[in-house]
Amino acid sequence: MNDEILDEVRAIREAHAKAFDFDLDAIYADIQQREIEHQARGARFIDPPTTSPQMRSRYQGIRFGRRPSQESRVDQKYSG
Repeated sequence: MNDEILDEVRAIREAHAKAFDFDLDAIYADIQQREIEHQARGARFIDPPTTSPQMRSRYQGIRFGRRPSQESRVDQKYSG
């Protein structure tokens, strides 16, 4: 299954990596520099959450790969 948007994103990513000879440190430094430039022009970046969301059911534990010991503590907390 091909998705035109994904293909385009992958091509751009490949070209960007190739411009830095696939050097991850150089790619990362370039991304950081671009973020600084965008912020200087007024763009805002949202920080990722510092804590993981709390599970409210056993099904979330299955979906997000929690261990059974964690599930039972959460279920006891929310069983009210």
